[in-house]
Amino acid sequence: MIQLTRLNNHPLTVNSDLIKFVEQSPDTVITLVTGKRSSCWRTRQEVLDRVIQFRRSVLQGIMLWWDNRSALSPALASESRAAVEKEK
Repeated sequence: MIQLTRLNNHPLTVNSDLIKFVEQSPDTVITLVTGKRSSCWRTRQEVLDRVIQFRRSVLQGIMLWWDNRSALSPALASESRAAVEKEK
């Protein structure tokens, strides 16, 4: 989710996974896959930067979890490996 501000200065939180495209003409208009459109104060590039920053933070959390699997107790680590093998 990214935080933006509408043209009327009300806060707007957008699920970045639902953004279809972002236009700037002259206001920035965000169109969601649902067809809903919202205008905001940020430029198109600033919206893109916020989406990238959010996704990096999510992926960083996944990578931290993945790196910490070796720190799990042997019982939890074996359960984790069994779950991964079961998915295959």
